[in-house]
Amino acid sequence: MEIRKVGVVGCGLMGSGIVEVVAKAGYPVVVREINDDLLNKGLARIRGSMSKAVERGKLSPADMDAAWSRIVGTTDMYAFDECDLVIEAAIENLDLKKEIFAQLDQITPPHAILASNTSSLSITVMAAATKRPDKVLGMHFFNPVPVMPLLEMVRALLTSDETFSTAREFGEKKLGKTVVIAKDNPGFIVNLLLVPFLLDAVRALELGVATKEDIDTGVKLGLNHPMGPLTLLDFVGLDTTLFIADAMFEEFKDPKYAAPPLLRRMVTAGLYGRKSGRGFYDYSK
Repeated sequence: MEIRKVGVVGCGLMGSGIVEVVAKAGYPVVVREINDDLLNKGLARIRGSMSKAVERGKLSPADMDAAWSRIVGTTDMYAFDECDLVIEAAIENLDLKKEIFAQLDQITPPHAILASNTSSLSITVMAAATKRPDKVLGMHFFNPVPVMPLLEMVRALLTSDETFSTAREFGEKKLGKTVVIAKDNPGFIVNLLLVPFLLDAVRALELGVATKEDIDTGVKLGLNHPMGPLTLLDFVGLDTTLFIADAMFEEFKDPKYAAPPLLRRMVTAGLYGRKSGRGFYDYSK
């Protein structure tokens, strides 16, 4: 099957990044948000990201204009009615994602592939909300999508060979991503290993093992990571990490996936990290 038009559900940090890379790869892309305010913020984020790429010499002004012309923003789910591939990039809430997949199943053409950008939730459960489970799979991009080369692809129990090969070719050859393949296991590859590490960093801070600055510096210089775990949590979003940790704990009942009280309190207080202006660090200025 040939992919000619792509849809993206959600224009937040991940959705906007997916829209950008798809448009720059030459595909017309429709992105849907739940209201005009969120849609305009997302489109402005895409415009800003591409403008920075032009400033850095990574993208020509002509290519930016061409990519921008391929993007259509909407608040109407029925705008996906001509898409060959739709990538869901909503928040990590399984009930919401099941609802979205059921809607997409009714709206998109019968041949269309439905993918989720989830980083931890079951693709098989989402597929069960449709009448085309053979055409559902996971395509987990990494933030920031235009920069990060990895695409984690997840095959559900009923994903067909044709669906998987079509989506893999799109990710590798069209978007230029490096693909790794995981089974439909909570956390897949990256978050299965990353989430306990991040939670342990919060526990270390909570226990007073060290300051947040020294925890981050220790990991950066001792493990040669580009950023420390608490900085990374702020970048990913404390709320997103909590969603993922709760989902993995629910599946495995393993204490290493249990969210520390400090993380839950910070999310309750609205301290989500960079996107809210404050997390473990202050970004308000």
